[in-house]
Amino acid sequence: MKSMISAIALAAMLASAPPAHAQKKGQEPVKALTAADADAFVLAAEKELFDYTVEASRIQWINNTYITEDTDALAAQSGAEGTEKAVRLALEAAKFEKVSGVSPDTRRKLNILRSGIVLPAPTTPGAATELSEIATRLNSTYGKGRGTLDGKEISGSDIEAAMGEVRDPAKLKEMWVSWHDNVGGPMRQDYARMVSISNKGAAELGYKDVGAMWRSAYDMPADEFAKLTDRLWGQVKPLYDELHCYTRAKLNEKYGDAVQSKAGPIRADLLGNMWAQEWGNIYDIVAPKGVGDVGYDIGELLKAHGDDPVKMVRIGEGFYSSLGFSPLPDTFWKRSQIVKPADREVVCHASAWDIDNKDDLRIKMCTKVNSDDFVTIHHELGHNYYQRAYNKQPFLYLNGANDGFHEAIGDFVALSITPDYLVNIGLLDQSKVPSEDKDLGLLLRQAMDKVAFLPFSLLVDKWRWGVFSGAIPAKYYNKAWTDLRLQYQGITPPVERSEANFDPGAKYHIPGNTPYTRYFLARILQFQFYKAACEQSGWKGPLHRCSFYGNKEVGAKLDAMLEMGASKPWPDALQAFTGSREIDGSAMLAYFQPLMGWLKEQNKGKQCGW
Repeated sequence: MKSMISAIALAAMLASAPPAHAQKKGQEPVKALTAADADAFVLAAEKELFDYTVEASRIQWINNTYITEDTDALAAQSGAEGTEKAVRLALEAAKFEKVSGVSPDTRRKLNILRSGIVLPAPTTPGAATELSEIATRLNSTYGKGRGTLDGKEISGSDIEAAMGEVRDPAKLKEMWVSWHDNVGGPMRQDYARMVSISNKGAAELGYKDVGAMWRSAYDMPADEFAKLTDRLWGQVKPLYDELHCYTRAKLNEKYGDAVQSKAGPIRADLLGNMWAQEWGNIYDIVAPKGVGDVGYDIGELLKAHGDDPVKMVRIGEGFYSSLGFSPLPDTFWKRSQIVKPADREVVCHASAWDIDNKDDLRIKMCTKVNSDDFVTIHHELGHNYYQRAYNKQPFLYLNGANDGFHEAIGDFVALSITPDYLVNIGLLDQSKVPSEDKDLGLLLRQAMDKVAFLPFSLLVDKWRWGVFSGAIPAKYYNKAWTDLRLQYQGITPPVERSEANFDPGAKYHIPGNTPYTRYFLARILQFQFYKAACEQSGWKGPLHRCSFYGNKEVGAKLDAMLEMGASKPWPDALQAFTGSREIDGSAMLAYFQPLMGWLKEQNKGKQCGW
């Protein structure tokens, strides 16, 4: 999954002055705050954060694309400054909590200031600096991480690719263990210290802990949001359970009982992905006979067409242009990191950036010519077009309606990477478009990524919520992680793990401190957006074959939602595009309905579950 960096997200993630409301003995009583004071405070805060984030974005960009001790130091210093600003402004915003007469717009901005910090530092002298140094160190530790294959050291991006291609279980185990041991292991002490510091910061802002603060940012009480995620998971879990059962049987057929048993959990390293979060890379193992070969591979089509990484990004831009969006600025092409530089360490994890809060848009990728990165490009560009659409909003609204929206935009566009779309852009010959009897294969290939990802995207923050609340103490970090992966995903590590390990750190978003529930919401929302777009375009065929490429009516309605940014509660934005105010998993179930019936047939007589 991919991260994005927007102005407010950056300020929040980075974000020693003491609270200004303290009254010393002998001073005049503090004047009661008014609604006008709130308006003036918000206006000043927005200007301060706008100016800060432009410089901070440039520093963070350099650190992510040129990792050295010097850029680490600059990033840590900038991060500490941002943390201090964000904490100070959040504390000031909290003072207006009970002031009457504050306008709804100002109240919304005050709430964003108060709850939008990812890692809040307490006002204790030195706390912001220490927190920023830890966060920078964790991020760079991941970026410089290495695993091994055949005893030889390989980078993070190379090991990700190899996990999807290698079929020797011994080599898969080597890569999985080496990555988790080398990357995650050294982070444990830093991570525990970071939790302690940031929880103190959250308490100063009036939250139980950092996890509760994260959950409060969804236009509803924190506990209600947790119930919403549980409700959505309940809707889609039956589909995941059937996919798990079918996939386990196919892995057993390939590797035998000694590697993968017919019952119980699936071995984590066999699923084509370092974190078993998406399984599409092992589609060749699970493809159904007769209809499993969909007739093309996007990566091979790109290579045959002579497309390199830059051309792949041009194709992605073309999709958005077909909907009526203006082309990306020239600076995008001059300043983006599209391929991995050969001469330095970089963070390869794909992300989209808005450096100046206006139109200095960029992506940072280590693109390879394959199907996964082709889809990723469409995803990352979704962030950039969203960023540009809302760039006329006030600073505190320079974000998605909620963070799930930001992730869902590019994903729902990528659902339109159908055979018809590939024909339209000249990658696939019309004569090679799969017939309808191949639809089960197409749906299974999609489900191996889209459906398989659901429980992982939920458990990452389930683990962090427990860590921040204290329900998961530091001495059980790894056990809790392994238990949640078993509970939700039905997977198990290829070797015994212990508290000497810190396997959560082997997933970028943990050391990168990127809240992950956004990706779970995005998986649900993208199908809701997609279904609405297909209905708007007048599509009459099977939902999974719809492509709204070239439909400017859909583009205009989409742009109207994107332009809102974070200026309205997310149900308003959802309604603007889909007509509904409820996030709902039924669109995903409708998309995969033919597959669900087929999976149930395939699983008859099998012992499903784990």
